[in-house]
Amino acid sequence: MILSDIRRYLQQRGQATLADIALHFDTDPDAVRGILEVWIRKDKVYRKMATASCGGSCTQCDPAATEIYVWTESTTNSRPVLPAGCEQ
Repeated sequence: MILSDIRRYLQQRGQATLADIALHFDTDPDAVRGILEVWIRKDKVYRKMATASCGGSCTQCDPAATEIYVWTESTTNSRPVLPAGCEQ
């Protein structure tokens, strides 16, 4: 997994949770987070948390499932990804 792999993955999807990216690349979420920080510093990606949009504060979701990364040059108009059980 290299920078361009994550770029391509996020460009195709528009956005993805940290858990989805880590699962896709079969890598530890902390390693993925480090690579995503490079894209954040380059203003190509931004991070948002699903807990703010799901309206709950139950803390039952895995933090990696609520940490969403969005490619800023995406042409997709997709809805936010929320963990299972969270409603918009």
